[in-house]
Amino acid sequence: MARFRRLIANLRGRDLAVGDIHGHFQRLQQCLDAVGFDPAVDRLFSVGDLVDRGPDSEAALEWLAQPWFHAVQGNHEALAITRVRGGRLDLDMYRAAGGGWFLDLPRARQLGFVERFEQLPIAIEVESAAGLVGLLHADSPYADWTVLRTWLELDDDPKVREVCQWSRRRLKLGDTQPVQGLRALLVGHTPVLEAKQLGNVWHLDTGGWASGHFTLMDMRTLQLVSPRPDETTVPQPIAPA
Repeated sequence: MARFRRLIANLRGRDLAVGDIHGHFQRLQQCLDAVGFDPAVDRLFSVGDLVDRGPDSEAALEWLAQPWFHAVQGNHEALAITRVRGGRLDLDMYRAAGGGWFLDLPRARQLGFVERFEQLPIAIEVESAAGLVGLLHADSPYADWTVLRTWLELDDDPKVREVCQWSRRRLKLGDTQPVQGLRALLVGHTPVLEAKQLGNVWHLDTGGWASGHFTLMDMRTLQLVSPRPDETTVPQPIAPA
């Protein structure tokens, strides 16, 4: 598996990023339609957690087969890999976190998902005219993107991977230290009511898979392009991812 992936700038259309999807691909498609997403020229980047919780988790493979869709590996993809490949896993926790659809699949079908999830990089960087934009699921363990890139390209350190996929430290501490070497780092994992910027790190999981809304960011301008939720909707609590 290539743990780090680079992509050149999109000169034909937009590069949009979205927070955690968690099996709500139909809802995401409605959001993309609302902002005029054109798969012929636009690209969509996911910060991971494609599956679990929602009704469309099995659609993840169809989306991953699209040339315009790119995703990093989230902790929920990692849970599926651990289940099939072996490792410590609390099955009750996994099921409570929405993994029942996967646990109940036949072994051969599970393997099909895991083989594809294993191909997902831990980190992606995308060129733009204004500088590099990085994507991780949770956070960078280093304050310098080039250091993380080197670690991912040369070694598979479980501690590095754990921070990339599981850490909530930055949001808990309100840490505004930027990640050097990037114009912006886009992450998900921890739900927020609205997209939140800490330093140059943007948290994009606004609960589109729960009672919130999907947030799309134009990676060239760092502007949010999602249609706003109905202002008359009463916000509901969002459970941790």
